[in-house]
Amino acid sequence: MSRTALRICPLCEATCGLSLTIEGTRVTGARGDADDVFSQGFICPKGASFGELDADPDRLTGPLVRRDGVLREAGWAEAFDLIAARIRPIVEQHGANAVGVVLGNPNVHTMAGALYPPALLQALRTRNLFTASTLDQMPKHVSSGLLFGDPFAIPVPDLDRTSHLLLLGANPLESNGSLCTAPDFPGKLRALRRRGGTLTVVDPRRTRTAKLADRHIAIRPGTDALLLASIAQVLFEEKLTAPGGTEPHIEGLAEVADAVREFTPEAVGPRCDMEPETIRAIARELAAAPSAAVYGRIGSSTVEHGTLANWLIDVLNILTGNLDRPGGALFPLSATDRTPRPAGPGKGFALGRWHSRVAGHPEVKSELPLAALAEEIETPGEGQIRALITSAANPVLSAPDGDRLDRALAGLDFMVSVDPYLNETSLHADVVLPPPPPSQSAHFDFAFNGFAVRDQVRYTRPAVPLAEGRMDECEIHARLVLAVSGLHGAAPDTVDAMVVERTLAQAVADPHSPVHGRNAAALAAELTGTSGPERRLDLMLRLGPYGDGFGADPDGLTLERVLAHPHGIDLGPLKPRLAQVLRTRSGRIELFPAPIAADLPRLRAALHEPAAPLVLVGRRHLRSNNSWLHNIPALSGGSNRCTLQIHPEDAARLGLVDGADVKITADGGSVAAPVEITDSVRRGVVSLPHGWGHSRPGSRLAVAAERPGVNVNQLLDGSRLDPLSGTAVLNGFPVELTPLP
Repeated sequence: MSRTALRICPLCEATCGLSLTIEGTRVTGARGDADDVFSQGFICPKGASFGELDADPDRLTGPLVRRDGVLREAGWAEAFDLIAARIRPIVEQHGANAVGVVLGNPNVHTMAGALYPPALLQALRTRNLFTASTLDQMPKHVSSGLLFGDPFAIPVPDLDRTSHLLLLGANPLESNGSLCTAPDFPGKLRALRRRGGTLTVVDPRRTRTAKLADRHIAIRPGTDALLLASIAQVLFEEKLTAPGGTEPHIEGLAEVADAVREFTPEAVGPRCDMEPETIRAIARELAAAPSAAVYGRIGSSTVEHGTLANWLIDVLNILTGNLDRPGGALFPLSATDRTPRPAGPGKGFALGRWHSRVAGHPEVKSELPLAALAEEIETPGEGQIRALITSAANPVLSAPDGDRLDRALAGLDFMVSVDPYLNETSLHADVVLPPPPPSQSAHFDFAFNGFAVRDQVRYTRPAVPLAEGRMDECEIHARLVLAVSGLHGAAPDTVDAMVVERTLAQAVADPHSPVHGRNAAALAAELTGTSGPERRLDLMLRLGPYGDGFGADPDGLTLERVLAHPHGIDLGPLKPRLAQVLRTRSGRIELFPAPIAADLPRLRAALHEPAAPLVLVGRRHLRSNNSWLHNIPALSGGSNRCTLQIHPEDAARLGLVDGADVKITADGGSVAAPVEITDSVRRGVVSLPHGWGHSRPGSRLAVAAERPGVNVNQLLDGSRLDPLSGTAVLNGFPVELTPLP
């Protein structure tokens, strides 16, 4: 007999509510939850495939431990015993930095991935942290940190109320949105058009999103920062700036005007391959719109001037008075955020508090560039990475020069992977710790609620009981923390109890906290929940901006109240709150911070650089998410293919035939892929999707291996980085093509 259960989808940033059909312990169907307060029934092909993903026969069902050079099935106790026995001696002999940690994208899609890595890093005290952020979004964190004093203070477009959206390097009809959590992003764009609004899309490809736009500008890849600087120049030149309510909070306005003075449309247009009057028209329309938002994503981040582009996006929102106002770009307020503090100066944001050992890359947000991981493993000396812990990460495919990293991983003294699959990275591990299928895990979006286009709170408990022999993902992470910290053998709730104790001790000592001056132990005793993670969630909700403050507000949020609303609680549209957000040392928006000023000469030099004849950009598909959904039959095939898209005129010039293989060569080497001739890419641009290359011996991904594709990042050697953020340049780099027989 079948039943239904609710589950928030963990497969992309849209966080849609699902209604699962379950027979016994098997998920047999998934549809959108029509009563979900946020997604209101929307579902995409990824969510619809939830049952197939959940039951993937290639998912590991128990730990693997390397014996005599071969990974073999083992028990949980043996796996954690080995970790405890191997990690601590490496730290004691070689120091804390001898252990590196790599956190992949799926971590932010799980409760465990949000709650436990901070405790792991605190236990290890290593400075060798690498995450997927330096392959994706770090430029936005850096620009927000410099402007507002907080790298997580990221304004998002108010999609439901804006009348004008300028969208750069983003394709939300395929990606479902990113750093802008919005179920049914396509529907929101169509609603914008229906209410008379304007959508302008800047993208070298005519994507599904571009086809929906009022104006599509096929820009030369990698020149977004030049375009944005030119738009700002027009706003200043034509006296169209009107910061509005943010003006009293701004410093550096005149300095920005001087800094962009030479980026005229006439100077920038040829480099971007745009008419100067088109740039002026964009600036004038942006200034004249009743409300507007500028939004950019991966195409404007993973490029040579990624941080400058992201800085200029917020500069434009500020210059037009659209930052922190309805219909513009607003700061979400998650239910588990800290209670807002009074306005005033903060600690600010600093870059380069330490540097990587080999190449000297500056630290950003306590992270080093993932592109530098291989050299940190290979290069002997003090601080060399000898042991590695990866969690939901596959950098052999996602980072530049996977072949080099593949060789480096093989030379580690010890490696642990928390991963449900034996993939191109985890196949090197000495211990693999597989989480259970998503139906057997609880879900709360700690990260994505902080980027949501509407404030809301939702939590779902496991839809299916934990299978025999499985270990809850939160318990896996907790036991890993204990194993590396010298507390191996303690109960996993020990980690949660320590976090609760530390958090409450800080809260009762904080004069701005709703529990200031109260007894921490007594407050801890009031927490509800059936597990350590639930108690921590209850704590965060109670101390959060909508919380009950442990009884101070009887209508405030608690875990019990959220559980009583299985479809979620709507907390309303985004609201202006800039004064709460600012944490710069000045207490103001520092519009022209020193690191930005120091990097601008590089952008000025780009005005005079010759354009490469042919450059490559990546692309997304609605049925993919980086490297981790290619093993699901329902999401494979059709148009979700690893092909090199090329414009017909470029194909004719180079003698390329549709369907034939072509050799693609760049800094890091060569790959071969089938040609797909299409006018959806502009001339001078080719496109190869990210996350493919499932052909390495030893991995266990049967479906993906049938159609492995090629790893686009093998074309890169890791030398191309945005210097401010350490983000790998994955888009807009030059390539050469050679027809193959």
